[in-house]
Amino acid sequence: MNYSEIFKANAPKVVHETIDGEVVIVNLDKGDYYSLVKVGADIWEELIKGTSKSNIIQKIIQCYDGNRQIIENTVNDFIARLQQEELITLDGTEDPKNLNIDSAPSTTNDNPEKLSFSPPTLEKYTDMEELLALDPIHEVNEVVGWPNVKVEA
Repeated sequence: MNYSEIFKANAPKVVHETIDGEVVIVNLDKGDYYSLVKVGADIWEELIKGTSKSNIIQKIIQCYDGNRQIIENTVNDFIARLQQEELITLDGTEDPKNLNIDSAPSTTNDNPEKLSFSPPTLEKYTDMEELLALDPIHEVNEVVGWPNVKVEA
């Protein structure tokens, strides 16, 4: 298992937005959309920031109360599921000298009490596949800038 792996959203075919702690992810190629909350949303946020797998595990261990091995296995399985659904892709690896799988990094968690760990779930919805497939965003060139107005240089 490679703990130095760093991931990114599988753009441009995957778009995502966080709304009130829930991450909504849309795979524009397949027409599926997904929902992540709690631990799943925390993992996604770290993945998008470019945090290595080892540091994501450490952050979850620091923020949530649970068995270290269970948390580690669950996070690895969840990241594998995100890859299987083609929501994230490998973006490289972190320098092994920067990996520290045994000590937890600092966190901005203001609550000194850890939250109870529950395995993250990836809720998948397929009820809008046909509508999303008809969306004209699929036909727009990235260079044009739609849906955002392209800023002239």
